[in-house]
Amino acid sequence: MLSRVRVWLNRTYAENVFFMEQLRRNPGDRAVEIHATHGDPDSPVLAAADTAELEPEGLSPAAYVEYALDQCVRRGIDVFVPRLHQAAVVAHRAEFAAAGTALLAPTPEAVAVFADKATAYEAVRSVGVPVPPWWRVRTADELLAAVEELESAGHRACFKPAAGAGGAGFRVITRSPVSLPQLSGFPGPDVQLDLVVDALRRAGEPADWLVMPRLEQPEVSVDCLTGPDNRVRLAIGRTKNGRRRGFTLDERWLAPARLIAEGFGLHHLSNIQFRMLGDRPVLLDVNTRPAGGLHQLSLCGVNVPWAAVRLALGEDPGVIEPPFLGQDYTVVAGPRPLMPAGLPRQRVEPAEALLPAVPAPARTASAGEVLPL
Repeated sequence: MLSRVRVWLNRTYAENVFFMEQLRRNPGDRAVEIHATHGDPDSPVLAAADTAELEPEGLSPAAYVEYALDQCVRRGIDVFVPRLHQAAVVAHRAEFAAAGTALLAPTPEAVAVFADKATAYEAVRSVGVPVPPWWRVRTADELLAAVEELESAGHRACFKPAAGAGGAGFRVITRSPVSLPQLSGFPGPDVQLDLVVDALRRAGEPADWLVMPRLEQPEVSVDCLTGPDNRVRLAIGRTKNGRRRGFTLDERWLAPARLIAEGFGLHHLSNIQFRMLGDRPVLLDVNTRPAGGLHQLSLCGVNVPWAAVRLALGEDPGVIEPPFLGQDYTVVAGPRPLMPAGLPRQRVEPAEALLPAVPAPARTASAGEVLPL
């Protein structure tokens, strides 16, 4: 009889409650126990996990590695999916392996390349993947020069942090003053150029932004599963055009994604995003972690989280082709339970309890996360 698999997700996105559910509903019907840690006691991943803990705040990357190794030993973790302090964790892969824990994460070299967007653009351009024109700016004068060059070429300029994730800090430059219709609607990404310039000149330290053209839809996120042998086992594109979402196997998107995943050691799960510059796809971003929308590939008949865990455990799932492409859909919100106020509680297992525990609240079904169009 196969033993239970213990998987740990640290300080991950709320959407990964669906990642956890797919692990439990794996096609091999193998028992999976999920451990979650987070800094926010109201994160839904804590309530969705079998065992959960609040993470200590203020740890340096090195101290966090020690904390993580302790978690893996005490909890008997088989597979660790690190998001927080990923770079520090993967640098100690051998120590986690010695503790009996496999890391579901890329190589240290891949994490380093794609932690900085400017470095990433230079790297992928060197292997022939198209990237948008971009400028790294730190001062108001550098920003003005980049914006003027983009506008003279007929583009709208935008900027984002050179290091960051999830669209945080993304803004679109405008020279138009704020209008009453804008103030009566929802806030958008537009920001006036003179306000940005003034903020840079008043700042006590330089910025670190990438300035580039505002790229057009569709946006295509290619989810890749890559083995430690640098061979891609699965690549499926998720398309986004406004509210409408869908799937694609078009090689315009998949071929450059495979080239990046295989060429840079993006082992296990990665997400490679493209948008349009004129009539051609260009790279937008590379995430060295599972995408928040990865679970949406279940609409194509595949369970990618479980395939990734199997690969991390050394059980090669082989090349995975989706049996079909799901119909177009949209994303809606639904309620999720939270832990009771106070510290997260633990489930007890009489036969194999690693730590004293009490039951977590029962999970309730949500209203559903994706709806067909």
